[in-house]
Amino acid sequence: MSPRERARSFGRAAPLYAAYRPGYPDGLFDAVEELAGRPLRGARVADIGAGTGISTALLHARGARVLAVEPGDAMAAEFRRAHPHIPLVRGDGNRLPLAASAFDLVTYAQAWHWTDPARAVPEARRVLRPGGALALWWNNPDTAVDWIAGQQARVRAFFRADVTAPRVLPAALPFTTRTVRWSRRIPLEAHLANHASHSPFLVLGPDRTREFLDAERAVLGRLFPDGTVEECYATTVGVAVV
Repeated sequence: MSPRERARSFGRAAPLYAAYRPGYPDGLFDAVEELAGRPLRGARVADIGAGTGISTALLHARGARVLAVEPGDAMAAEFRRAHPHIPLVRGDGNRLPLAASAFDLVTYAQAWHWTDPARAVPEARRVLRPGGALALWWNNPDTAVDWIAGQQARVRAFFRADVTAPRVLPAALPFTTRTVRWSRRIPLEAHLANHASHSPFLVLGPDRTREFLDAERAVLGRLFPDGTVEECYATTVGVAVV
């Protein structure tokens, strides 16, 4: 599975992604404000790799003047359907279709690993005003929780590899990090659908994905007999003021 294949795979799963992917906790945005040294309210924000708008909508709700940037046709269509009041332009982080020195904050939610940092870092610098900040964050499964650690081990065994996309902050900028732990309670079937929306399963195809999900349903059905799963996340954010 090349990164290009995995990045393109979301085009056929945009509604699934929008319906089942988790959002982000308030504590994440509190951390972004603290580390960036300014409130989100009134800030000019470019949310890159916006997907279906999960992060963009939350930034907007915090009072940011946010513009979304998204390369994928299907994800952009889902974004526009769900958030017609938020502006969206087509493009990606390696070549931003944005004016220089126009933004207080550039954000990547679950999206930085699809960029070429050698190109994306200079582009972020270009569009940020002096004293602006680049913020990158990811929802990571909280493997301090036993059942999640077990599930991640089963995923690795199924693929015979660690298929987690690399989540590395670029060394070229002075990032400060925070981790925010949080959880959500959802039906078991919604949890399994969330798994199916991730790129390794999208690339794998429906038959093999169903094989994993059926086995996982049996395991989790024993752990959560009431049919409700508590997904636990350790959301990591890095902010660099430039």
